[in-house]
Amino acid sequence: MDQVFAPWRIEWVERDEKNPDIDDCVFCELPERDTDREAYLLAENEHAYVLLNNYPYNPGHAMVIPRTHTGAYGDLRDAELLDHAHLKQRTIAAMETGLDPDGFNVGLNLGGSAAGGSIGDHLHTHVVPRWAGDSNFMAVISETKVIVEAIAETYNRLHEAFAAQDGATAVSDDTAVQF
Repeated sequence: MDQVFAPWRIEWVERDEKNPDIDDCVFCELPERDTDREAYLLAENEHAYVLLNNYPYNPGHAMVIPRTHTGAYGDLRDAELLDHAHLKQRTIAAMETGLDPDGFNVGLNLGGSAAGGSIGDHLHTHVVPRWAGDSNFMAVISETKVIVEAIAETYNRLHEAFAAQDGATAVSDDTAVQF
């Protein structure tokens, strides 16, 4: 039997309050924080935004989130779907530039806990950069070695990569890149 070892995930698993500083929906409230950097908000457009995952499966694990609060994919209007899709493209491009991964896992967990997600009432797309040898989407297995990067450093690298894209407006290093 292989042994799964991902010690950084224990903080997320054992937390008492899931989001102690959030009153309602974490994905509705985070973009309203005083600083985008504090929320790890990397980029945004009219209908969607990109956040780094606080408890990533791999360095660079981000989420592209529509601003509309819904857990049903069919509820998104055409403009929301298009903006969401454009930010997924830009996120992948920023990761290619800033992180140079070998591939990606991109997907939605629809249906909350039944689909493996912890937030079911506000849909979001996970974009997880992958490298040859990182082994598995969910964990580090066997003799695979992962070099961990601090989320603040990942934020810096990806923010710079988003800011370098055509059509981007970057006011400062502490604010989300606008598209």
